[in-house]
Amino acid sequence: MMLVISALLALVPLLGVAWIVMYGSITTVDGLFMSLILLAMSGILALNVLLELRKRGSGAAKPSSATVKVSGGLVQKGKVQSVQFYESGVGEPNKSIVTLADGGSSARLLVLEGDMRNALPVGQKVEVTFRKEGGHNVLMNVDYP
Repeated sequence: MMLVISALLALVPLLGVAWIVMYGSITTVDGLFMSLILLAMSGILALNVLLELRKRGSGAAKPSSATVKVSGGLVQKGKVQSVQFYESGVGEPNKSIVTLADGGSSARLLVLEGDMRNALPVGQKVEVTFRKEGGHNVLMNVDYP
């Protein structure tokens, strides 16, 4: 629906530019600047339409099949590209940001509670099982297939 609305709204300023050209006021300063403003508005909305079409074509809107839900929690598989550890302030749990790749061009980020640098070695293929607890992902199990 948003795609159709954006496409229609991208065409409306072009009609204004056509009206300015038809009545010959394109040669005035007012007509020139009004045409530039209308073309900029149309370009922004057309860019929105193109980005939406590109997102739909690439399948980015589809849920990731890499995350599998099991009875104990969620499972993600892949090769560990990096593990970054961040110490939080007092009263907040520390977090590790793990980058997993499945051999394709895209990588997935997984934010886990605690220090995962020793549990998830870089370069190792892993199967991570975790659960959501209190808004955080808590590691339950790591398998090295």
